[in-house]
Amino acid sequence: MLSWLEACRGVYNYALRERKDWIQSRKCQIDRCSLQSEYVIPADTPYPGYYAQKKNLTQAKKALPHLKDVHSQVLQDVLGRVDASFEFMKQRGHGFPRFKKFGQYRSFLYPQFKGSPVQGNQIKLPKIGLMPLVLHRPIPDGFAIKTVRVVRKHSGWYVMLCLQADVDIPELSPYGHSMGIDVGLEYFLSTSDGEQIARPRFFDKLHRKLELLQRCLKRKQKRSNKQAKLIQRIGRVHEQIAVSRLDWQFKVAHHLCDQAQTIFVEDLDFRIMAKGMLGKHTLDAGLGQFLNVVLPWVCFKRGVYYGKVDPNGTSQECPDCGARVKKDLSVRIHECHECGSVRPRDVASGQVINARGLSGVQIASGRDLSGYQETDARQDRTKLEVFKSNLEKPALYA
Repeated sequence: MLSWLEACRGVYNYALRERKDWIQSRKCQIDRCSLQSEYVIPADTPYPGYYAQKKNLTQAKKALPHLKDVHSQVLQDVLGRVDASFEFMKQRGHGFPRFKKFGQYRSFLYPQFKGSPVQGNQIKLPKIGLMPLVLHRPIPDGFAIKTVRVVRKHSGWYVMLCLQADVDIPELSPYGHSMGIDVGLEYFLSTSDGEQIARPRFFDKLHRKLELLQRCLKRKQKRSNKQAKLIQRIGRVHEQIAVSRLDWQFKVAHHLCDQAQTIFVEDLDFRIMAKGMLGKHTLDAGLGQFLNVVLPWVCFKRGVYYGKVDPNGTSQECPDCGARVKKDLSVRIHECHECGSVRPRDVASGQVINARGLSGVQIASGRDLSGYQETDARQDRTKLEVFKSNLEKPALYA
């Protein structure tokens, strides 16, 4: 499997280099050439797209016999990854694909199977054979295994099974008790019900250990056995941090779903927060992972409605009267100068998020739509309370 990863890495780098050379040959200056090198490719040469490179893969196997040892569909998926990286670059407008260094290509994919490759406590991989398997949970009835991805991590080898079932899951509508959630760094999250959960510091607890290991790594000779062992130890520490954070976030998500049937959060871009002076703590908390991955999945699994609202001015608005109360980040207590309400700033922000979510649902013609971004800074509190009382009646789902 290690030789397969290196073969896939070579195919990935060659396909990327072929595309990059073609692009660079069309970008040279008209009146002069580069002092270092210039790409000379005929003008009528077509762009080396996915299907063209896939067709040339058979010719490459004749020149490089070691590629025949790898499954053909595995190599085709490598070309698909190259093509997908260019598509993502076009969508984002930046991020040119990079070459994979030694050890950076860590997985390969089997895109299809005729039958189930899992046989008891073993899994049968084409052109590899039967491999021992620790199945974390049994495969449910009615599900078929579509793809298998083999992943190499510092703690060992893993397989990720993609299952498919012919079921139709209806879209969920908001119902029951609603809750607004505000996330931050002083408190990981604050709910509209007044609950505040402290932010765990997974990276800070193991920061000193990582610092010592990386200091030792700096003195090791490159490509030596001691350097490889030390890199593996550092990778295991990073895996421990990531797994601990993810496990804690899943427990928090289930705790929130136990308290409410409708959850509203802010539609934030945490990439901007990660580039600031508090970027290290933002990445350690994993706010984007929690709001965009963990919480939506748990809500989907538990039958809880999940929606996002406009984040502009949620901390500058009074949840009781709707007045605008300006305050900077150092002010952690909300004090309204009109109605006199006093409460923690993050709790007040969570209540505003909850009000905006319910108002957005009301504006969107009832309980069928979620009112994304369609919110108003000042809400009609009387209509909101009437609408909220109507939502307390639970809905029935098949």
